[in-house]
Amino acid sequence: MVNKTSSTGLYRKYKASLQKIADIKYAAAVLQWDQETYMPVKSAQTRARQIATLAEMAHSLFTAGETGKLIEALYDRDDLKDDEKNNIELSLYDYKKAKKLPSLFVRQLSEITSQSYQSWIEARKANSFDLFEKDLDLMIELKRQEATLLGYEGHPYNALLNEYERGSTVAFLDKTFDSLRQPLRGLLDKIYHRPKVDDTFLHQYFDPKEQWDFGMELIKQLGFDFEAGRQDVSEHPFTTNFSSNDVRLTTRIDKNNLGNMTWSCIHEAGHGLYEQGLPEKEYGLPLGEYASLSIHESQSRLWENNVGRSEDFWQHHTASLKKWFPVQFQHLPTRDFYKGINKVQPTLIRTEADELTYHFHIIIRYELEKLLLEGLLKAKDIPAYWNEQYQNYLGIKVMDDKHGCLQDVHWSHGSFGYFPTYSLGSLYAAQFFNAAKKQIPLLEQEIKSGNTSSLLKWLRTNIHCHGRKFSATQLCEHITGEALDIRYFLDYAGKKYSDIYKFD
Repeated sequence: MVNKTSSTGLYRKYKASLQKIADIKYAAAVLQWDQETYMPVKSAQTRARQIATLAEMAHSLFTAGETGKLIEALYDRDDLKDDEKNNIELSLYDYKKAKKLPSLFVRQLSEITSQSYQSWIEARKANSFDLFEKDLDLMIELKRQEATLLGYEGHPYNALLNEYERGSTVAFLDKTFDSLRQPLRGLLDKIYHRPKVDDTFLHQYFDPKEQWDFGMELIKQLGFDFEAGRQDVSEHPFTTNFSSNDVRLTTRIDKNNLGNMTWSCIHEAGHGLYEQGLPEKEYGLPLGEYASLSIHESQSRLWENNVGRSEDFWQHHTASLKKWFPVQFQHLPTRDFYKGINKVQPTLIRTEADELTYHFHIIIRYELEKLLLEGLLKAKDIPAYWNEQYQNYLGIKVMDDKHGCLQDVHWSHGSFGYFPTYSLGSLYAAQFFNAAKKQIPLLEQEIKSGNTSSLLKWLRTNIHCHGRKFSATQLCEHITGEALDIRYFLDYAGKKYSDIYKFD
Protein backbone atom coordinates (compact mmCIF):
# COMPACT_ATOMS: atom_id res chain seq x y z
CA MET A 1 0.00 0.00 0.00
CA VAL A 2 1.29 3.46 -0.93
CA ASN A 3 2.11 5.65 2.06
CA LYS A 4 -0.71 8.22 2.16
CA THR A 5 1.22 10.78 4.18
CA SER A 6 4.04 10.68 1.66
CA SER A 7 1.56 11.19 -1.18
CA THR A 8 -0.05 14.12 0.63
CA GLY A 9 3.35 15.70 1.16
CA LEU A 10 4.28 15.29 -2.49
CA TYR A 11 0.99 16.82 -3.63
CA ARG A 12 1.49 19.76 -1.29
CA LYS A 13 4.95 20.30 -2.80
CA TYR A 14 3.47 20.08 -6.33
CA LYS A 15 0.77 22.59 -5.46
CA ALA A 16 3.26 25.05 -3.97
CA SER A 17 5.47 24.72 -7.05
CA LEU A 18 2.67 25.40 -9.54
CA GLN A 19 1.30 28.27 -7.49
CA LYS A 20 4.74 29.88 -7.48
CA ILE A 21 4.82 29.60 -11.27
CA ALA A 22 1.30 31.05 -11.41
CA ASP A 23 2.45 34.00 -9.29
CA ILE A 24 5.06 34.81 -11.94
CA LYS A 25 2.60 34.37 -14.83
CA TYR A 26 0.00 36.60 -13.21
CA ALA A 27 2.63 39.21 -12.39
CA ALA A 28 3.37 39.28 -16.13
CA ALA A 29 -0.37 39.47 -16.80
CA VAL A 30 -0.62 42.58 -14.58
CA LEU A 31 2.10 44.21 -16.68
CA GLN A 32 0.26 43.22 -19.88
CA TRP A 33 -3.02 44.63 -18.55
CA ASP A 34 -1.22 47.89 -17.72
CA GLN A 35 0.35 47.84 -21.18
CA GLU A 36 -3.11 47.91 -22.75
CA THR A 37 -4.68 50.44 -20.37
CA TYR A 38 -2.44 52.97 -18.59
CA MET A 39 1.19 52.40 -19.58
CA PRO A 40 3.12 55.49 -20.79
CA VAL A 41 4.08 55.24 -24.45
CA LYS A 42 7.81 55.52 -23.76
CA SER A 43 7.67 52.45 -21.51
CA ALA A 44 7.04 50.06 -24.41
CA GLN A 45 10.57 48.75 -24.90
CA THR A 46 11.31 48.26 -21.21
CA ARG A 47 7.90 46.69 -20.61
CA ALA A 48 8.51 44.19 -23.41
CA ARG A 49 11.74 43.14 -21.66
CA GLN A 50 10.03 42.82 -18.26
CA ILE A 51 7.21 40.66 -19.59
CA ALA A 52 9.62 38.50 -21.59
CA THR A 53 11.80 37.92 -18.52
CA LEU A 54 8.83 36.78 -16.46
CA ALA A 55 7.51 34.57 -19.27
CA GLU A 56 10.92 32.92 -19.61
CA MET A 57 11.19 32.44 -15.83
CA ALA A 58 7.76 30.82 -15.57
CA HIS A 59 8.46 28.52 -18.52
CA SER A 60 11.90 27.52 -17.18
CA LEU A 61 10.48 26.69 -13.74
CA PHE A 62 7.63 24.64 -15.16
CA THR A 63 9.81 22.68 -17.60
CA ALA A 64 12.59 22.04 -15.07
CA GLY A 65 13.45 18.40 -14.52
CA GLU A 66 12.49 18.63 -10.86
CA THR A 67 8.96 19.74 -11.76
CA GLY A 68 8.60 16.92 -14.25
CA LYS A 69 9.80 14.29 -11.78
CA LEU A 70 7.37 15.58 -9.14
CA ILE A 71 4.39 15.44 -11.54
CA GLU A 72 5.37 12.00 -12.86
CA ALA A 73 5.82 10.65 -9.32
CA LEU A 74 2.32 11.79 -8.39
CA TYR A 75 0.90 10.47 -11.66
CA ASP A 76 1.96 6.95 -10.62
CA ARG A 77 0.21 7.17 -7.24
CA ASP A 78 -3.07 5.36 -6.67
CA ASP A 79 -4.13 7.16 -3.50
CA LEU A 80 -4.89 10.65 -4.83
CA LYS A 81 -8.33 12.19 -4.51
CA ASP A 82 -10.26 12.62 -7.77
CA ASP A 83 -9.57 16.36 -8.09
CA GLU A 84 -5.91 15.83 -7.26
CA LYS A 85 -5.65 13.14 -9.91
CA ASN A 86 -7.32 15.42 -12.45
CA ASN A 87 -4.82 18.17 -11.68
CA ILE A 88 -1.87 15.82 -12.06
CA GLU A 89 -3.10 14.35 -15.34
CA LEU A 90 -3.63 17.81 -16.81
CA SER A 91 -0.30 19.09 -15.47
CA LEU A 92 1.53 16.15 -17.05
CA TYR A 93 -0.11 16.97 -20.38
CA ASP A 94 0.88 20.65 -19.98
CA TYR A 95 4.41 19.71 -18.93
CA LYS A 96 5.04 17.46 -21.93
CA LYS A 97 3.73 20.14 -24.26
CA ALA A 98 5.75 22.95 -22.63
CA LYS A 99 8.94 20.87 -22.81
CA LYS A 100 8.70 21.07 -26.59
CA LEU A 101 9.24 24.84 -26.49
CA PRO A 102 12.78 26.04 -25.60
CA SER A 103 12.88 28.84 -23.02
CA LEU A 104 14.75 31.07 -25.48
CA PHE A 105 11.90 30.64 -27.99
CA VAL A 106 9.34 31.52 -25.29
CA ARG A 107 11.28 34.71 -24.51
CA GLN A 108 11.58 35.63 -28.19
CA LEU A 109 7.84 35.09 -28.74
CA SER A 110 7.03 37.25 -25.70
CA GLU A 111 9.29 40.07 -26.93
CA ILE A 112 7.79 40.00 -30.42
CA THR A 113 4.31 39.99 -28.90
CA SER A 114 4.97 43.21 -26.97
CA GLN A 115 6.68 44.73 -29.99
CA SER A 116 3.89 43.80 -32.41
CA TYR A 117 1.22 45.04 -30.02
CA GLN A 118 2.82 48.49 -30.00
CA SER A 119 3.16 48.54 -33.79
CA TRP A 120 -0.49 47.48 -34.08
CA ILE A 121 -1.49 50.43 -31.90
CA GLU A 122 0.58 52.79 -34.05
CA ALA A 123 -0.82 51.28 -37.25
CA ARG A 124 -4.38 51.81 -36.02
CA LYS A 125 -3.63 55.42 -35.10
CA ALA A 126 -2.14 56.06 -38.53
CA ASN A 127 -4.74 53.87 -40.28
CA SER A 128 -1.91 52.12 -42.11
CA PHE A 129 -1.34 48.36 -42.18
CA ASP A 130 2.20 48.96 -43.47
CA LEU A 131 3.30 49.97 -39.95
CA PHE A 132 2.23 46.57 -38.62
CA GLU A 133 3.34 44.39 -41.53
CA LYS A 134 6.98 43.79 -40.54
CA ASP A 135 6.24 42.74 -36.96
CA LEU A 136 3.29 40.64 -38.07
CA ASP A 137 5.55 38.79 -40.53
CA LEU A 138 7.88 38.00 -37.64
CA MET A 139 4.94 36.84 -35.54
CA ILE A 140 3.62 34.56 -38.29
CA GLU A 141 7.04 33.00 -38.73
CA LEU A 142 7.30 32.37 -34.99
CA LYS A 143 3.84 30.81 -34.93
CA ARG A 144 4.88 28.48 -37.77
CA GLN A 145 7.93 27.53 -35.72
CA GLU A 146 5.74 26.98 -32.68
CA ALA A 147 3.46 24.64 -34.63
CA THR A 148 6.50 22.63 -35.76
CA LEU A 149 7.92 22.48 -32.23
CA LEU A 150 4.61 21.37 -30.72
CA GLY A 151 3.99 18.85 -33.48
CA TYR A 152 0.77 18.13 -35.29
CA GLU A 153 -1.07 15.77 -37.59
CA GLY A 154 -2.61 17.14 -40.76
CA HIS A 155 -2.66 20.93 -40.85
CA PRO A 156 -0.16 23.11 -38.89
CA TYR A 157 -3.16 25.11 -37.69
CA ASN A 158 -4.12 22.12 -35.52
CA ALA A 159 -1.12 22.69 -33.25
CA LEU A 160 -2.08 26.32 -32.55
CA LEU A 161 -5.79 25.59 -32.31
CA ASN A 162 -5.00 23.00 -29.66
CA GLU A 163 -3.60 25.78 -27.46
CA TYR A 164 -7.09 27.27 -27.17
CA GLU A 165 -9.39 24.36 -27.91
CA ARG A 166 -7.79 21.07 -26.97
CA GLY A 167 -8.68 18.27 -29.35
CA SER A 168 -10.24 20.49 -32.00
CA THR A 169 -9.01 20.22 -35.58
CA VAL A 170 -9.25 21.89 -38.97
CA ALA A 171 -11.34 18.92 -40.13
CA PHE A 172 -13.86 19.54 -37.34
CA LEU A 173 -13.98 23.29 -37.95
CA ASP A 174 -14.30 22.91 -41.71
CA LYS A 175 -17.26 20.58 -41.19
CA THR A 176 -18.87 22.91 -38.63
CA PHE A 177 -18.52 26.02 -40.80
CA ASP A 178 -19.70 24.14 -43.89
CA SER A 179 -22.82 23.11 -41.94
CA LEU A 180 -23.46 26.72 -40.90
CA ARG A 181 -22.97 28.50 -44.22
CA GLN A 182 -26.09 27.40 -46.09
CA PRO A 183 -28.63 27.70 -43.23
CA LEU A 184 -27.26 31.13 -42.30
CA ARG A 185 -27.40 32.35 -45.88
CA GLY A 186 -30.95 31.06 -46.16
CA LEU A 187 -31.96 32.91 -43.01
CA LEU A 188 -30.20 36.07 -44.15
CA ASP A 189 -31.90 35.90 -47.54
CA LYS A 190 -35.31 35.88 -45.84
CA ILE A 191 -34.33 38.83 -43.67
CA TYR A 192 -32.93 40.87 -46.55
CA HIS A 193 -36.29 40.55 -48.33
CA ARG A 194 -38.16 42.03 -45.38
CA PRO A 195 -38.44 45.74 -44.43
CA LYS A 196 -35.37 46.99 -42.59
CA VAL A 197 -35.41 47.37 -38.83
CA ASP A 198 -34.77 50.86 -37.48
CA ASP A 199 -31.77 51.23 -35.17
CA THR A 200 -31.08 54.94 -35.69
CA PHE A 201 -31.81 55.57 -32.00
CA LEU A 202 -28.47 53.93 -31.19
CA HIS A 203 -26.59 56.34 -33.45
CA GLN A 204 -26.89 59.72 -31.80
CA TYR A 205 -24.88 61.60 -29.19
CA PHE A 206 -24.51 59.85 -25.82
CA ASP A 207 -22.43 61.47 -23.11
CA PRO A 208 -19.37 59.21 -22.51
CA LYS A 209 -19.58 59.55 -18.70
CA GLU A 210 -23.25 58.61 -18.70
CA GLN A 211 -22.51 55.67 -20.99
CA TRP A 212 -19.83 54.52 -18.55
CA ASP A 213 -22.17 54.76 -15.57
CA PHE A 214 -24.93 52.92 -17.44
CA GLY A 215 -22.52 50.14 -18.39
CA MET A 216 -21.24 49.80 -14.84
CA GLU A 217 -24.81 49.50 -13.59
CA LEU A 218 -25.56 46.71 -16.07
CA ILE A 219 -22.43 44.78 -15.15
CA LYS A 220 -23.21 45.05 -11.45
CA GLN A 221 -26.78 43.84 -11.98
CA LEU A 222 -25.52 40.79 -13.88
CA GLY A 223 -23.65 39.75 -10.74
CA PHE A 224 -20.07 40.85 -11.39
CA ASP A 225 -18.34 41.42 -8.05
CA PHE A 226 -16.56 44.78 -8.11
CA GLU A 227 -14.79 43.91 -4.87
CA ALA A 228 -13.07 41.16 -6.87
CA GLY A 229 -12.60 43.08 -10.13
CA ARG A 230 -12.80 46.36 -12.00
CA GLN A 231 -13.46 47.83 -15.44
CA ASP A 232 -11.29 50.22 -17.47
CA VAL A 233 -11.07 51.55 -21.02
CA SER A 234 -8.84 50.00 -23.70
CA GLU A 235 -8.33 50.14 -27.46
CA HIS A 236 -9.95 46.72 -27.83
CA PRO A 237 -12.29 45.31 -25.14
CA PHE A 238 -10.84 42.34 -23.25
CA THR A 239 -10.94 40.49 -19.94
CA THR A 240 -7.99 39.23 -17.96
CA ASN A 241 -7.57 37.87 -14.46
CA PHE A 242 -4.86 37.44 -11.87
CA SER A 243 -6.99 35.17 -9.67
CA SER A 244 -10.70 34.55 -9.23
CA ASN A 245 -10.64 37.50 -6.80
CA ASP A 246 -8.96 39.90 -9.23
CA VAL A 247 -10.67 40.02 -12.62
CA ARG A 248 -10.21 42.99 -14.97
CA LEU A 249 -12.70 44.00 -17.66
CA THR A 250 -12.19 46.69 -20.28
CA THR A 251 -14.58 48.41 -22.68
CA ARG A 252 -14.49 51.18 -25.25
CA ILE A 253 -16.89 54.06 -25.72
CA ASP A 254 -18.14 55.67 -28.91
CA LYS A 255 -19.98 58.89 -28.10
CA ASN A 256 -22.16 58.42 -31.18
CA ASN A 257 -23.04 54.75 -30.72
CA LEU A 258 -24.46 53.41 -27.46
CA GLY A 259 -24.38 49.83 -28.71
CA ASN A 260 -20.60 49.72 -28.89
CA MET A 261 -20.14 50.18 -25.15
CA THR A 262 -23.31 48.41 -23.98
CA TRP A 263 -22.68 45.01 -25.51
CA SER A 264 -18.95 45.19 -24.97
CA CYS A 265 -19.73 45.58 -21.26
CA ILE A 266 -22.18 42.67 -21.22
CA HIS A 267 -19.87 40.48 -23.33
CA GLU A 268 -16.81 41.09 -21.15
CA ALA A 269 -18.90 40.72 -18.00
CA GLY A 270 -19.73 37.21 -19.21
CA HIS A 271 -16.02 36.44 -19.36
CA GLY A 272 -15.50 38.06 -15.98
CA LEU A 273 -18.29 36.12 -14.30
CA TYR A 274 -16.69 32.89 -15.51
CA GLU A 275 -13.28 33.88 -14.10
CA GLN A 276 -14.82 34.90 -10.77
CA GLY A 277 -16.60 31.55 -10.61
CA LEU A 278 -13.49 29.40 -10.97
CA PRO A 279 -12.49 27.54 -7.78
CA GLU A 280 -10.37 29.83 -5.62
CA LYS A 281 -8.80 26.87 -3.79
CA GLU A 282 -7.38 25.61 -7.10
CA TYR A 283 -5.40 28.81 -7.80
CA GLY A 284 -2.46 28.05 -10.09
CA LEU A 285 -3.65 24.51 -10.81
CA PRO A 286 -5.48 23.21 -13.90
CA LEU A 287 -8.80 22.90 -12.08
CA GLY A 288 -8.56 26.61 -11.31
CA GLU A 289 -8.42 27.45 -15.03
CA TYR A 290 -11.16 27.71 -17.65
CA ALA A 291 -12.13 24.65 -19.68
CA SER A 292 -11.35 26.03 -23.14
CA LEU A 293 -11.72 29.25 -25.08
CA SER A 294 -14.92 28.11 -26.79
CA ILE A 295 -16.42 27.53 -23.33
CA HIS A 296 -15.13 30.95 -22.25
CA GLU A 297 -16.73 32.48 -25.33
CA SER A 298 -19.93 30.57 -24.65
CA GLN A 299 -20.20 32.49 -21.40
CA SER A 300 -19.68 35.91 -22.97
CA ARG A 301 -21.93 35.18 -25.95
CA LEU A 302 -24.67 33.72 -23.73
CA TRP A 303 -24.83 36.87 -21.62
CA GLU A 304 -24.37 39.20 -24.59
CA ASN A 305 -26.88 37.60 -26.98
CA ASN A 306 -29.15 35.01 -25.39
CA VAL A 307 -29.71 37.32 -22.42
CA GLY A 308 -28.50 40.84 -23.30
CA ARG A 309 -30.20 41.02 -26.68
CA SER A 310 -33.42 39.34 -25.56
CA GLU A 311 -36.75 41.12 -25.27
CA ASP A 312 -37.15 39.66 -21.78
CA PHE A 313 -33.97 41.39 -20.59
CA TRP A 314 -35.06 44.81 -21.84
CA GLN A 315 -38.55 44.49 -20.38
CA HIS A 316 -36.81 45.33 -17.13
CA HIS A 317 -33.74 47.34 -18.19
CA THR A 318 -35.55 49.81 -20.44
CA ALA A 319 -36.37 51.78 -17.29
CA SER A 320 -32.65 52.12 -16.54
CA LEU A 321 -32.00 53.07 -20.15
CA LYS A 322 -34.53 55.89 -19.96
CA LYS A 323 -33.16 57.01 -16.61
CA TRP A 324 -29.68 57.53 -18.01
CA PHE A 325 -30.72 58.77 -21.46
CA PRO A 326 -34.19 60.38 -21.15
CA VAL A 327 -33.80 62.62 -24.19
CA GLN A 328 -32.83 59.78 -26.51
CA PHE A 329 -35.23 57.09 -25.26
CA GLN A 330 -38.12 58.72 -23.45
CA HIS A 331 -40.70 57.85 -26.12
CA LEU A 332 -39.16 54.65 -27.53
CA PRO A 333 -41.21 51.46 -26.87
CA THR A 334 -39.28 48.45 -25.52
CA ARG A 335 -40.36 46.37 -28.52
CA ASP A 336 -38.82 48.85 -30.95
CA PHE A 337 -35.62 48.98 -28.91
CA TYR A 338 -35.45 45.17 -28.91
CA LYS A 339 -35.91 44.99 -32.67
CA GLY A 340 -33.34 47.72 -33.28
CA ILE A 341 -30.60 46.14 -31.19
CA ASN A 342 -31.08 42.94 -33.20
CA LYS A 343 -30.94 44.55 -36.61
CA VAL A 344 -29.33 42.23 -39.15
CA GLN A 345 -27.08 44.06 -41.55
CA PRO A 346 -23.56 43.38 -42.82
CA THR A 347 -21.00 45.56 -41.07
CA LEU A 348 -17.25 45.95 -41.23
CA ILE A 349 -16.54 45.54 -37.51
CA ARG A 350 -16.70 42.04 -36.00
CA THR A 351 -17.46 43.17 -32.45
CA GLU A 352 -20.45 45.20 -33.67
CA ALA A 353 -21.86 42.48 -35.93
CA ASP A 354 -25.28 40.90 -35.42
CA GLU A 355 -25.53 37.26 -34.35
CA LEU A 356 -25.96 35.93 -37.89
CA THR A 357 -23.42 37.80 -40.01
CA TYR A 358 -20.96 37.47 -37.11
CA HIS A 359 -20.05 33.95 -38.18
CA PHE A 360 -18.89 35.15 -41.59
CA HIS A 361 -16.47 37.54 -39.86
CA ILE A 362 -15.02 34.50 -38.12
CA ILE A 363 -14.90 32.34 -41.25
CA ILE A 364 -12.92 35.04 -43.09
CA ARG A 365 -10.33 35.19 -40.31
CA TYR A 366 -10.16 31.41 -39.94
CA GLU A 367 -9.56 30.83 -43.65
CA LEU A 368 -6.97 33.61 -43.73
CA GLU A 369 -5.05 32.21 -40.76
CA LYS A 370 -4.85 28.80 -42.41
CA LEU A 371 -3.38 30.34 -45.57
CA LEU A 372 -0.83 32.33 -43.55
CA LEU A 373 0.35 29.25 -41.68
CA GLU A 374 0.54 27.25 -44.89
CA GLY A 375 2.74 29.99 -46.34
CA LEU A 376 0.32 30.59 -49.21
CA LEU A 377 -0.13 34.21 -48.07
CA LYS A 378 2.28 36.69 -46.48
CA ALA A 379 1.46 39.56 -44.15
CA LYS A 380 1.64 41.98 -47.08
CA ASP A 381 -1.21 40.06 -48.77
CA ILE A 382 -3.62 40.44 -45.85
CA PRO A 383 -5.33 43.75 -46.73
CA ALA A 384 -6.16 42.72 -50.29
CA TYR A 385 -7.35 39.26 -49.24
CA TRP A 386 -9.38 40.72 -46.38
CA ASN A 387 -11.09 43.29 -48.56
CA GLU A 388 -11.90 40.70 -51.23
CA GLN A 389 -13.44 38.27 -48.73
CA TYR A 390 -15.60 40.95 -47.10
CA GLN A 391 -16.99 41.68 -50.54
CA ASN A 392 -17.53 37.96 -51.24
CA TYR A 393 -19.08 36.96 -47.91
CA LEU A 394 -20.84 40.11 -46.77
CA GLY A 395 -21.14 42.21 -49.91
CA ILE A 396 -19.51 45.27 -48.37
CA LYS A 397 -16.52 47.39 -49.31
CA VAL A 398 -13.78 47.91 -46.74
CA MET A 399 -13.09 51.62 -46.48
CA ASP A 400 -9.66 51.52 -44.82
CA ASP A 401 -7.27 49.36 -42.77
CA LYS A 402 -8.56 50.48 -39.36
CA HIS A 403 -12.06 49.29 -40.21
CA GLY A 404 -10.62 46.27 -41.96
CA CYS A 405 -7.64 44.07 -41.17
CA LEU A 406 -6.39 46.24 -38.26
CA GLN A 407 -9.57 46.02 -36.22
CA ASP A 408 -8.62 43.01 -34.05
CA VAL A 409 -5.83 42.87 -31.48
CA HIS A 410 -5.44 39.07 -31.69
CA TRP A 411 -2.60 38.73 -34.21
CA SER A 412 -0.47 41.25 -32.34
CA HIS A 413 -0.81 38.93 -29.34
CA GLY A 414 0.12 35.91 -31.44
CA SER A 415 -3.37 34.48 -30.95
CA PHE A 416 -3.58 32.40 -34.12
CA GLY A 417 -6.25 29.74 -33.66
CA TYR A 418 -8.36 31.90 -31.34
CA PHE A 419 -10.99 33.24 -33.76
CA PRO A 420 -12.87 29.97 -34.43
CA THR A 421 -13.66 29.71 -30.72
CA TYR A 422 -15.96 32.74 -31.06
CA SER A 423 -18.29 30.86 -33.39
CA LEU A 424 -18.02 27.68 -31.35
CA GLY A 425 -18.84 29.77 -28.27
CA SER A 426 -22.04 31.06 -29.86
CA LEU A 427 -23.07 27.52 -30.73
CA TYR A 428 -22.34 26.24 -27.22
CA ALA A 429 -24.14 29.26 -25.72
CA ALA A 430 -27.39 28.41 -27.52
CA GLN A 431 -27.19 24.79 -26.42
CA PHE A 432 -26.37 25.69 -22.81
CA PHE A 433 -29.09 28.34 -22.61
CA ASN A 434 -31.61 25.81 -23.92
CA ALA A 435 -30.54 23.40 -21.17
CA ALA A 436 -30.77 26.14 -18.53
CA LYS A 437 -34.33 27.01 -19.58
CA LYS A 438 -35.34 23.36 -19.19
CA GLN A 439 -33.79 23.11 -15.74
CA ILE A 440 -34.98 26.54 -14.53
CA PRO A 441 -38.70 26.58 -15.49
CA LEU A 442 -39.24 30.25 -14.61
CA LEU A 443 -35.96 31.53 -16.06
CA GLU A 444 -37.52 33.75 -18.73
CA GLN A 445 -39.91 35.28 -16.19
CA GLU A 446 -37.00 35.95 -13.85
CA ILE A 447 -35.03 37.68 -16.60
CA LYS A 448 -38.10 39.83 -17.37
CA SER A 449 -38.08 41.01 -13.77
CA GLY A 450 -34.36 41.83 -13.87
CA ASN A 451 -33.29 38.76 -11.90
CA THR A 452 -30.46 36.77 -13.49
CA SER A 453 -29.19 35.20 -10.27
CA SER A 454 -30.70 31.78 -11.02
CA LEU A 455 -28.95 31.68 -14.38
CA LEU A 456 -25.64 32.71 -12.83
CA LYS A 457 -26.04 30.03 -10.15
CA TRP A 458 -26.77 27.44 -12.86
CA LEU A 459 -23.63 28.45 -14.77
CA ARG A 460 -21.56 28.37 -11.58
CA THR A 461 -22.81 24.85 -10.79
CA ASN A 462 -22.65 23.37 -14.27
CA ILE A 463 -19.66 25.12 -15.85
CA HIS A 464 -17.57 27.45 -13.69
CA CYS A 465 -16.87 25.13 -10.76
CA HIS A 466 -15.31 22.41 -12.94
CA GLY A 467 -12.35 24.43 -14.17
CA ARG A 468 -10.46 22.32 -16.71
CA LYS A 469 -11.86 19.03 -15.46
CA PHE A 470 -13.67 18.48 -18.77
CA SER A 471 -12.82 19.28 -22.38
CA ALA A 472 -15.36 21.42 -24.22
CA THR A 473 -16.95 18.35 -25.79
CA GLN A 474 -17.06 16.45 -22.49
CA LEU A 475 -18.51 19.45 -20.68
CA CYS A 476 -21.24 19.88 -23.29
CA GLU A 477 -22.18 16.21 -22.99
CA HIS A 478 -22.08 16.47 -19.18
CA ILE A 479 -24.48 19.43 -19.20
CA THR A 480 -26.80 18.68 -22.10
CA GLY A 481 -26.44 14.92 -22.60
CA GLU A 482 -25.12 15.32 -26.15
CA ALA A 483 -22.21 16.70 -28.15
CA LEU A 484 -22.25 20.16 -29.73
CA ASP A 485 -25.19 20.43 -32.12
CA ILE A 486 -25.59 23.51 -34.33
CA ARG A 487 -29.36 22.95 -34.51
CA TYR A 488 -29.79 24.64 -31.14
CA PHE A 489 -28.29 27.85 -32.48
CA LEU A 490 -30.21 27.63 -35.75
CA ASP A 491 -33.51 26.97 -33.93
CA TYR A 492 -32.88 29.87 -31.55
CA ALA A 493 -31.92 32.23 -34.38
CA GLY A 494 -34.79 31.11 -36.61
CA LYS A 495 -37.44 31.73 -33.96
CA LYS A 496 -35.94 35.03 -32.85
CA TYR A 497 -35.49 36.60 -36.26
CA SER A 498 -38.70 35.28 -37.81
CA ASP A 499 -40.48 37.08 -34.95
CA ILE A 500 -38.55 40.32 -35.49
CA TYR A 501 -38.72 40.31 -39.29
CA LYS A 502 -42.11 38.58 -39.64
CA PHE A 503 -41.45 35.65 -41.95
CA ASP A 504 -42.29 31.94 -41.79
